[in-house]
Amino acid sequence: MNELKMFQVSTLQALMLGYTKSVITVEKLLRHGDIGLGTFEDVDGEMIVLDGHCYRANSVGDISEAEDDTGVPFCAVSFMDAQSRTEIENIRSIEELKQFLDVSIDEAFALNSMHIVRVDGLFRKVMARSEDGLKSRHVELKKILENNQQDFCFENIRGSLVCIYFPDYMDGINAPGWHLHFVSQDKTHGGHVFDIDLESGIASFTRISTIEIKFPATAEFDTYALKEASQNDIKAVEQGKE
Repeated sequence: MNELKMFQVSTLQALMLGYTKSVITVEKLLRHGDIGLGTFEDVDGEMIVLDGHCYRANSVGDISEAEDDTGVPFCAVSFMDAQSRTEIENIRSIEELKQFLDVSIDEAFALNSMHIVRVDGLFRKVMARSEDGLKSRHVELKKILENNQQDFCFENIRGSLVCIYFPDYMDGINAPGWHLHFVSQDKTHGGHVFDIDLESGIASFTRISTIEIKFPATAEFDTYALKEASQNDIKAVEQGKE
């Protein structure tokens, strides 16, 4: 089996502190992976990469395919090469799903590795969010989302969760634990997920042992004190709360 690599653009700390300028285009990003998640320049929507296509969820949860020249300030992608698959059913919350995913990778002695899990299934409910873009400089992500984020709920919908896991020791590079985005089977709805109710599905696991990070190559990037990113704000943003 070939060694799989996570390709990440910038760091979560930089995004949290407001570095939302383009680092790479969608076209170049897709050379590095066919599954993943992130956001777009100026935090203009949520990104879902699936089957080699890059989708943008707008502020009402509608999906469109991103143009090749669209800028990307932050994301993580890899190539899907599922080493195991598991049927799952009756997962009533995102915490229950995360617990199942944690147990699965723990049983494989892989808590210190990165993972991408794709969950295809029928969902009773998906609670998600996205946002409109805001051109800004040194405006923290939490403040951008306070003004531009909208929550929405999809019911009785088929689709896919893209679930990315980073271990605790990589905190700051990305969010430790699980980060989930959703796209519907018909590619019309999606967003950043903060709760689910899954009727049934299949979880496909890919373990990743290498990371490559593309940092912004601008002088402005060096004006950000990355260690100042608030852990409480990171948790609030991930959970869809202010």
